[in-house]
Amino acid sequence: MIIYLAIKEVNMVYAGFSKRFGAFWIDFIIFVPLIFFVMWGNEQWRLFELFYFAPGMVFGVYFSVYLVKRYGGTPGKLLLNIKIVKLDGSNVGYKESVIRYSVIFLLSVVSSIVDFPVLLEMSDSKYFSMGLNARWDYRISHQSQFSKYLTILTQIWIYSEFIVLLLNKKKRALHDYMAGTVVVEKYSLPINK
Repeated sequence: MIIYLAIKEVNMVYAGFSKRFGAFWIDFIIFVPLIFFVMWGNEQWRLFELFYFAPGMVFGVYFSVYLVKRYGGTPGKLLLNIKIVKLDGSNVGYKESVIRYSVIFLLSVVSSIVDFPVLLEMSDSKYFSMGLNARWDYRISHQSQFSKYLTILTQIWIYSEFIVLLLNKKKRALHDYMAGTVVVEKYSLPINK
């Protein structure tokens, strides 16, 4: 049994950086209408982010956990014929999907919650008297020190993901190591996978 798993793993063709990066941008394009909706909502109502928070988190879990468990990847990966699998080539479950998404999810949730007080302290008149850039500058200048550290930590996590992905032959990112997963070319998997 161990020999079979080792042979199966060797036969898998790992998805390279360019395909994974391309999948990221396809997923981003899919999110563009949602981004415009959030921008529009923020222009209509000062507290839009607070009320969009829970649905946004649910959508993120659907996109990055459910789709990964159900189909082996996000739409970007599926369109580029790459798939997230366990190291032995078998399909990922919810455990692996949740672990893969956990760090960025937690950083996003905590960052949003920590920034809510800045929105709550502003009056509607102050909020709507500023343009988009002025609002963004105001929020950054009024962030707590903890929020600034979270931003730095998030950036470190994202850059580390890319660096690790580029420095190993299986093209695994940090979240792949945490979850015991790898991204492979679909054609290299046995048909029953």
